[in-house]
Formats: sequence, structure tokens, C-alpha cells
Amino acid sequence: MQQASINQLISNPDSLELVLDNLKEGVIAHDLDRRVFFFNREAERITGYDRSQVVGRDCHDAFGAPLCGGHCAFCTGCPPPDSHREYQTLITTGNGNQRILEMSVTMMRDNGGGPFGVLAAFRDITDLFQSARESGITGFADIIGRDAKMTAIFQQIRDLSDYDYPVHLFGETGTGKELVAGAIHRTGRRAKHVFVPINCGALPEGLIESELFGHVKGAFTGAVRDKKGRFELADGGTVFLDEVAELSKHMQVKLLRFLQEGTFEKVGAERTSSVDVRIISATNRDLLKEVRHNRFRDDLYYRLNVIPIRIPPLRERKTDIPLLVDHFLKEAARRRDRPPLQISREALGTMLDYPWPGNVRQLQNAIQYSIVKCGDNTITVDALPLEVREFQDAGCRCPAGGKLSAEAVLEALGVSGGNKAKAARALGVGRATLYRFLDKHPDIRHP
Repeated sequence: MQQASINQLISNPDSLELVLDNLKEGVIAHDLDRRVFFFNREAERITGYDRSQVVGRDCHDAFGAPLCGGHCAFCTGCPPPDSHREYQTLITTGNGNQRILEMSVTMMRDNGGGPFGVLAAFRDITDLFQSARESGITGFADIIGRDAKMTAIFQQIRDLSDYDYPVHLFGETGTGKELVAGAIHRTGRRAKHVFVPINCGALPEGLIESELFGHVKGAFTGAVRDKKGRFELADGGTVFLDEVAELSKHMQVKLLRFLQEGTFEKVGAERTSSVDVRIISATNRDLLKEVRHNRFRDDLYYRLNVIPIRIPPLRERKTDIPLLVDHFLKEAARRRDRPPLQISREALGTMLDYPWPGNVRQLQNAIQYSIVKCGDNTITVDALPLEVREFQDAGCRCPAGGKLSAEAVLEALGVSGGNKAKAARALGVGRATLYRFLDKHPDIRHP
């Protein structure tokens, strides 16, 4: 009987749909015009939309806003050049609830290799995130994060605790490379000794050798006494060379010699000195590309890049944003000796949609700005920085640039039974736009 059922499935042209309807992941597929042609049962359950409401429609129109949260290149009308992307985003369901989704988007290609559409698989991780949040675990070694990419980094840090091998951290500006470097130091065998960070890009070229290796009295004009360099001050501990790609070729040679021999010469000295330090380096550039363009020595690259660790940008770990927001709000409250501010659901949703090119540092700045701008105990969308608010509405504006009116909003809310997500779709605006309008017009009451 079982084999007969399997044979029936194989011979049934609708068997693929039956299989996809039994997956525990939501699946949506659309063509190059964003026209949805498949929407499985789990996608219905997660989004709160029936397939009859979605199939055959533009995916942006069907959900009232891009289901991708604005991350898909189809939002700009240009199919993505890459074939696969993974990210997290926040959606408003058909029932008006907000859920955090983990998305995996793949470009579909025909037998000739040409693109013909997009297949997206997604799962609801809201409950998983909430459980982790309630557990009280916020991260590791002063680094905030629970995303899988961050937990993998935490494990790497643990694995390094018994070793002194050079580590090279690479990632965009603002991702927290110095925090990771500090965590490697504090969890390692040198934790009882000093951690000395050096920003190689901030030191003047004429003084960098003296800053790193020190100088003796009379070595140059102004050298009125002997001075220890950063390496000597870090003896027994860890030196963190941030923006190491900014070092000149001359200093690269000096650093290479130190790494090879463990010795150096102070500026103006006639004898060599030696110290015992661990080296952690970092850069926001592609260091291998710098080598290929003859801007960075290949022998130094291989000396530094023994254990490479990539720090992901914030847009690749968006489920950490609510956690980071909570952390920054509580941190600010402690400094002001006041209860922490709250953040509205709409404001948090807007922050989850924003790509954060400045990463965690930009997010922290945005929270500080919002605390100053906020006139109440709750941060709303209006208190967010302009670039964050404008991004939310970039792809979702009123038809023909029209403006909302109290009458139109009241009518839309009445038709939708008070469901703001549905009202926003009917008005042809983004959810954040409607929320801001309602915040500015508290006299508007919906049924």
C-alpha cells in the first residue's frame, strides 16, 4: 500500500506541490516581474495570507510592502547578480502581528542558465528569539549577540584560549573588531597582562616607529628622555594592531622583522630589545587584495593571517538588533541614573528593515540620537535618525506622490476593521508612514 502511494505521487504532475506543502519552511516563488506563482501551506501559516490572496500578484502589492524587507534587488527593479542570499527581516502578517523571519533567497535559472525567477524559503524564528531573550543570555565576553554567525565566533574565541597564534580580524567599519580582539585576550593565557590597542591609521607617519618601538633620549628633536614603545608596554600581554593595512611599506618591514625574530630596535638605539607579546591584527579592507596590488607585503600577510576571523556586518545578523537596542538603552539609563526608555514596535521594525552601513557603531549612535529626540518614555519612529526613517519609505510611497489625509486614513481603517497593516496597503503607503501619521494625529480613532 505504501509503495502504491509513492508510485501514485511520482506519476502525479502535482506531486511537487504536495511535497512542498508538507515542508516545515515557507516557500514563495515569483517570476522576473515579481509575479508570485507559488506559495506553500507553511508560507500561508507564517504570513497570515491565503495563497488565493498572493498567487498571481506582485509580491510587493500582495503583502502591502516587500516581504523581503527591502533587501531584495528586485526592490530597485534590477535582478540580483548573485544567486543566493540569506538574512533576517521583520514582517507584518496579514493579521497585523509582527514576526521575525530567517530568509534564504535563490535566483532560479532555466536549462540555458538564464534567470527566470526567485525562490525564497523562510522560517519563523520569533519564538526562538524570544526564548533566547528570556533566558537572560546576551552574548559572550562583553560582545552582544546570539545570531548563529556570532555564536560561531564565540566558539572560535574559546578554541583560541590555549593558543598564542596570531589572529587577523576582518570586517566592515563599526562591526566591533576591537571588542572581539579584547575578548580573545581576556579568555586567553595572557588575560592577567595588559591589552594594548594601536590604531595604525591614526598615528602620524613620522612618529609611528617611535610609538610602536620606543626611542632613546636624543634620538630626534624633542626626544628629551627614553620612551617605551607600545610593544614594550605590552610585554607579556597582547598588542592589537587595528587598521594594519594603513602601515607604510617601511613599517611593514619593521613589523615583519619583529614577528620573525621577536626583537626590535628603539629609534636611536644601538642594541636590540625583545619582548613577549601576542599579535592580533584587524582591517576593514580585503588584505589579500592589498597584497595583489602590491600595497601590503605578502610575507607579512601570511605572518598575520594565521587564524582569520570574519566579523559579520549587522545586516547579516539582524536578529541581534533588538538585543543591541535593549543593551544601549539600559547602558544610557545607567549613565543618567534613570529607568531605561522603551522602543515602540514600529520603531523597532523600522530599525530591523534598515541595512546599517555603519554597523553596530551606527546603531549605537542612532539610539543616542533617539534618546535625545524622544519627548516621552517610548522611542517612536519619529525619534529615529532621518536616514533610517527615509529608508523605510524608499520603496513604498503614496501613488503619484500623494499625501495622506485624515479622511482617507479613517476610511481605510474602517474598511480594514482597524488593521493598520491592511489599511497601509489600501492607502498605498509603507507601514511606518501610516504609523507616523497616526502618531502625529492622535485624534484619529479607528473602530
